Amino acid sequence: MDLQEITEHAADLLHAPATLEDRDFHLVAYAPHGDMIDPVRMDSILHRRATAAVRARFESYGITRATTPVRIPADRSINQLGRLCLPIRWNNVTYGYLWLLDDEEHITNTQASHAMPLCERAGLLMARQARERDDLGWKLADLLSTHPDARTQAVDDLTNAGVADAPFTVAVLRSPSPEPLNPWLLPHSTLTTVWQRDHVLLHPAEASTTVDRARRLLEERNVPVRTGIFSPCPTLNDVHEGWQRARVAARTAAPGEARDWTSLGVLRLLRTAGDKALTQATQTEGTRRLEGHPVLLETARTYLDQAGNTQKTAQTLNIHRQTLYHRLSRIEALTALSLTNGQDRLTLHLALTLTPHLD
Repeated sequence: MDLQEITEHAADLLHAPATLEDRDFHLVAYAPHGDMIDPVRMDSILHRRATAAVRARFESYGITRATTPVRIPADRSINQLGRLCLPIRWNNVTYGYLWLLDDEEHITNTQASHAMPLCERAGLLMARQARERDDLGWKLADLLSTHPDARTQAVDDLTNAGVADAPFTVAVLRSPSPEPLNPWLLPHSTLTTVWQRDHVLLHPAEASTTVDRARRLLEERNVPVRTGIFSPCPTLNDVHEGWQRARVAARTAAPGEARDWTSLGVLRLLRTAGDKALTQATQTEGTRRLEGHPVLLETARTYLDQAGNTQKTAQTLNIHRQTLYHRLSRIEALTALSLTNGQDRLTLHLALTLTPHLD
């Protein structure tokens, strides 16, 4: 019996809608029973996680330490119905909560006690899965380490643990702050860790929807997510380099966008050297002067992106062609570069392309 089946069985046994959440209030499973619902249950199901306010209120009733059912009274001010909390524990550790909507307190203590064996089974499963995820997450972090010995040991440990479904996809999900990622809604074959403030995912390459699912789980917390992907990653030994390339892809992505390493073109140069070295290699005094003129900067970038086609550039910028010619002359004067010279154009284009992504 898995966690979804346990939740459904509890709903049938106690004749009430049931929701199973982990100790961080991530949604694990839910089961309807009738049409009873309130905003708290709806929000948990829709957003896969209870709000911080709900968590604080429920935890104030001592559920984190409870070993027996805890009744949470209704709060009519926010249309919250009364509910019963059955703690999910194993070896004296709380791993989650089974919630039953029970506004009229139909569930008796005797009936609730009959559901406790289900909670014990859920506790065992959640403890086992949490430990496996934690262990494999640490091993994934070791694969990203700068220490070759740690990476070699992690490859051996992950191989012995059965993680050998190469090729892999490595993904980096970047947000302003490392929002929690609901591990229960990702496939068991997905390894996750937080490394250098980014979520890093490793999963079999054929599981093409996993990264999109993870990104949506983060975006449901109303945070913008930049996603970078490297695939296929041939073996576990290649994960470190794959992660570096996925980081570059995430770095160049716009909020809400996913970029694959293969789509980056010249932006792959961001992987070859540090920002200071790239800045020194690609910028000139003239390109730095151009940065102080936003209109001319946009004009130069558009002109070069359009391969020097003046008609398309003028249409894109919505300006007269004579205005464009005037701006191009000013750009040449500022940068001391000739837009009719291939090497000069390449120098300017590289600087304009890389600079927005350099610190």
